[in-house]
Formats: sequence, structure tokens, C-alpha cells
Amino acid sequence: MAQLEHIEAIEKRLWSAADTLRANSNYASNEYFLPVMGLIFLRHAYSRFLGVKDVIESNLPKRGGKTRALTKEDFSQKSAIFLQPKAQFDYLVALTDSDDRAKAIIEAMEAIEGDYDNLRGVLPKSEYQELDNSVLGQLLRTLNPEELKHVSGDVFGRIYEYFLTQFADQKAHDGGEFFTPISLVSLIANVLEPQGGTVLDPACGSGGMFVQSARFVEQQHENPTEKLTFRGLEKNATTIRLAKMNLAVHGLEGDIQKAITYYEDPHELLGKAEFVMANPPFNVDEIDADKVKNDPRLPFGLPGVNKKGKVSNGNYIWISYFYSYLGEAGRSGFVMSSQASSAGRDEAKVRQKLIETGDVDLMIAVRSNFFYTRTVPCELWFLNRGKPEAHRNKVLMIDARNIFRKVTRKIYDFSPEQQQNILAIVWLYRGQADKYLDLVAEYCRRILDEGAGCFIAQDANGDQIEPLPFFIASLDTLRDALQAFLNTLSKDAAHADVLKELDEAMPVFKADVAAFRKAVAEQQSAWATQKTGNGELKRAVDRLAPLAESSRNLVKQTDLLYKVACRLIEACENECDARDSDAWANREITRVRKAADQARQLAVEQLKQVRYFLRQARWLTERFPPKPNCATWKAWSSWWTAPRSRPTTGALLPAATSVLPPKKRTKTSTSKRPCAKSTWSWKTSTPRR
Repeated sequence: MAQLEHIEAIEKRLWSAADTLRANSNYASNEYFLPVMGLIFLRHAYSRFLGVKDVIESNLPKRGGKTRALTKEDFSQKSAIFLQPKAQFDYLVALTDSDDRAKAIIEAMEAIEGDYDNLRGVLPKSEYQELDNSVLGQLLRTLNPEELKHVSGDVFGRIYEYFLTQFADQKAHDGGEFFTPISLVSLIANVLEPQGGTVLDPACGSGGMFVQSARFVEQQHENPTEKLTFRGLEKNATTIRLAKMNLAVHGLEGDIQKAITYYEDPHELLGKAEFVMANPPFNVDEIDADKVKNDPRLPFGLPGVNKKGKVSNGNYIWISYFYSYLGEAGRSGFVMSSQASSAGRDEAKVRQKLIETGDVDLMIAVRSNFFYTRTVPCELWFLNRGKPEAHRNKVLMIDARNIFRKVTRKIYDFSPEQQQNILAIVWLYRGQADKYLDLVAEYCRRILDEGAGCFIAQDANGDQIEPLPFFIASLDTLRDALQAFLNTLSKDAAHADVLKELDEAMPVFKADVAAFRKAVAEQQSAWATQKTGNGELKRAVDRLAPLAESSRNLVKQTDLLYKVACRLIEACENECDARDSDAWANREITRVRKAADQARQLAVEQLKQVRYFLRQARWLTERFPPKPNCATWKAWSSWWTAPRSRPTTGALLPAATSVLPPKKRTKTSTSKRPCAKSTWSWKTSTPRR
């Protein structure tokens, strides 16, 4: 199993255990929320502490034969938190029922706050006094499973985010509004590419925009604490605590101020921020117009005032604020209600002024059900005050409404590969064809790696696994376990047809597995000399297609073989009275049957990965021209926006793009180009290819 999948399994088990404990303890979600997040913070702090402690100690200076003591500065340089012994998680886990766990946890939190001014008054403390001693003991043990000691990377940072997600789904705090889905935040960060400077989030919630910005910098092999400065505004004091803990568990710091952004601007970053990222409340109609009408952050004026003296809709207040915070080459990315792009009257006038700046860069339409607290569709807006001249009169529009992964019955997100595929469109628009080609090449490599992984790979613990050989061996073992009883039956007994089907299918399956292994090896050899031009990669994807089809057939065969083996067992038990026979080793047969099922699941999941990555590669190569360089991209995008026999709308193109000019000198948001009757209306027909 890949480490990511292993971590996802751990996340779900931890949440299930913690939530079951809550349910059995008569605590409401909002009572359980902060104590749990505080303990995850402690556990993650301890994980980072242990991860760098040995390296730090090995480099400590010595004087007079004595090694200098550890200091918090040593750990800060490694993006970790220094923990006194009483604040270390193992110490807390080792406490017995006769110890006062609440008191010990509070002392641990106080010790950390004493060493770090930015966390003073932030960590939960008194909340633990409300939980039973036994509940705290169970919770500490739940958050300290043995398997977490064998995984690498920012595991508890992920778990912290996962628990935020689950609590948001339960609306345990602030109606769940504190949390923006990670896949949307990650997409915003990767489109913006915040490589250095001040990142401002005027509606920062739990700080996810900061964390994903830092991750982008880390992916460039840079230190985010050296490259980025985080500034945030948030009206809810408890949410600020969550955000600061979220930053801390990722080794980050930020200046997050308590403020109502509509009326306050404590950071005074007007025209100074390199990056602005946000997920503001949608469609707010309670903003006092008198208080904001002269605000310098409204360069395009008020979007409209109702009879009560309130701004009729706050969407363009937020958009104007985001724009005004940007410096001369600043970039902004934010989540916005889908209503904002087609709103009329005064909002349309503000939108027109914004478009006429030439700074609207691109927009991405996202389907409904991406949020835990609202089901409406949304759009991701991107502004760029430093747009290249070639893009000054264009807006890239991407329709991602049909791109999604189902997480639960009511929640969707983008998979990592779906996010990368959307980004590929942006890269091509920006003339970054190399990134696109690297992504296609990476998918091809993954096809081969996943194919090879069907025969030998490593699980999350570093142990060697052999999915297909293990499955074949498990079926052979199951067949052997049945043999003693089968020897007691006549050749024409009730089991005979099923046994024949199994014995005939096994050699065919083994031969097909051997052929698949040979094909993988041949394609790996061919890849060693593979060129990475777009035409060559397109041909490589076509060449790998039979490999993916073979993996699909093997999935069907694997499932069928296991079902036939189960039918053989059932025939023996139900029609041949196997349980009455001394030759029937029921316990052993049950054991090896379960082992065969586990081996089947492992093999099937691994085989599916081969075809999955072929689909990702094809999604890209089937949608773009043979040579996506700047010149062909320009011609390609112009083809999409060429005049038609009748006027069509500027609707976002599914899995493609529409590049449209900004609107100029018109009283409405309607462009005069025949291909763009209404650039900003999503709910219209899509141009046909």
C-alpha cells in the first residue's frame, strides 16, 4: 500500500476512535473539539521534536567535555517546537488513572506557551478539566498508535487538517465556516505560486491558505519560514486559536489579528501584499454602507445599497478589498460565490471596472458540494496586477464542474491528479509547456512503476510485498487446504464442475500474469530511451494503453478466481456435507480463505493503479495540440474563440479553456465579440468543437 493510502487509513481510524469515544462519553462535538485539536497539536509537536532531536544533539558544541543543553532556538531553525520533558507526548501517555491527566496536559500546554510568545493564550487548557480522567487516558492512547512511529513526512500536519475537516462536517465550531476544503486551497496556492513575500488572508479561518502556500514553497526545496510572511484577519477568537495551532504544527508562524475585515484593517497592507488568498463568506447582506463607503479599499465604489442602508451583497466588497491589497505585481486567488460572476445592476458596474483594469487573470468554475457547510457551486477567481502584456486583454476560463472525486455521499473534492490536470491548462496558457510535458511523462512513469509494483513493492512500513505472486500463492494454499477433503469425494460429486472451472482458470491466469510481467519489463526498457516531446509522449501513452487494458483484465480474472474458489468451498459445505467430515479442516480453510481475500484486495488495488494513471495521461494528451509551445497555444486558444455561424456564449469549456478579452466601454458586462455574448455567465450553452 502506498504511504499516502496508509496515512489516509490511519486518519480514518484515529477519527473513528476519537469520535466513538466522544459518543460514549456524552460530550457534544463543540465540547470535544478544542481538547482533541490541542492533543493532536501536542502529538504532532512531539513527532517533529523527535524527528530533529538526534540531528541537533549530534551538532551541539561542547565545552569542557560537556555538551551544551538543547534550546528552543535549536528547534526553531528546524521548523520544530522545543518540548520540555513534561510536555512530551510519551510522558502524558504513560500517566496512570491515579494521576491527574488534565493537570498534566495543562502544565504541558503552559510549558510550550512559556517558551513561545506567539502561542501564549492560544493552546487549550481549562477545557481539559471538563473531561473525565479515563476519557483523557483513552484519547491520549488513541492518538499514539504504534504504526505512526513508522511513517515519514508531515503526517500529523495531515491528521490535524483531517480532524479539522471532520469537525467542520459536524459543524462543531462556527457552523463549520472556519474550514476551506484542502483541495480548493491547494489549487489556489499552486495557481498563484507564492514563492516569496507577504501572504495576506483577510478571512483566514483555520489558516489553510498559509499552510498550502508553505507547502508550495517546500515543494520548491525552499524554507517557507524564510520566504513567506503570513498576515491574517479573523473575527472569531476561537478560530484564531485554531489557525495559530495549525501554523505551529506545520512549523510556521503568522500574525493573525482579531478584526471584522469589512470595517477594520489592522495590518495596513493597502497596495503592499504580494499575495492575497481567501475564502470569504458568500452573499453577505449585513454590511453597513455608511461605515465602508469611504474605505480606500473600495477603488471601484460600492456595489449597491438596499433600503436598510446595507450593502446589498458583500461579494464585491470582498473582491475589491482583495484587489486593493495587492502591490504593483501582486497576485490574488480566492473562492467566490458563482452568483458574483453574473450579478447585474450595481455589482455589474463594479465588475466592469475591475475587468477594465486588465488584471483579472483566470477563473475556474467548481461544481456544488465541495464545502461541508454549503452545497452551492463556487468559482475560483485569480487576479494578477503584473500580467504579461500578451494576456492583458484576456481572461482564461476553465470549466471544472465535471471534474471531481466523490469523498462521501454528499462531499466532493479534487484528487491530486485532477488538480494537476487543471494546473496543466494554466501552465500551457502561461507558456510553461515544459511543466505540462513533465506531468505527462510523470504519468507514464507511474504507469510503469505501478505495473512493476504488481510484482514487487514496499508497503508503508518498508516491508516487501508481491501483490500478484501473493495472490497466486494464496489460492494455491487454499486449494491445498481443500485437497484432503476433495480426495474423499467421487469425481462426479456436486463440487466437480466448480473444481474443474477453478483448475482450468488457474493456469490461464498464471500465464496472463507472466505475460503482463513481461510486457511491463519490455515497456520499462523502451522508456529508458524515451524522448519527452509532446508528440513522442503522445505515442508513448498510446503504446502503454495495452498494458493498462491487460491490468484491467487481470482485475476481472482476480476477482473471478476468488469467487470460484469461494463457490467451491460453498459447494463442499452445502452439497457435500464437508463439515461432517474429519478431512474438512474448517478453521484452517477459514484462515486461508481470509488470507486469499486480503491478497486479492491488495492485487486488485495495485492493478487498478496502472489504468488509473493511463487515464490521467490520456486526459491531457487527447485535449492538447501536438506541440504545445507558446505559438501553437495561441493558435489553439484562438481557434476556440473564433466566430461561429451564430453567436455563442463565453461559457467555460469542459476540460478546455476559453480565452476572452475584457469588456470595455459598455454599460453592461456583455462583450461585442460574437464568441462571447456574456463572458461571465456560466449557465449557458457550451461552444461545440
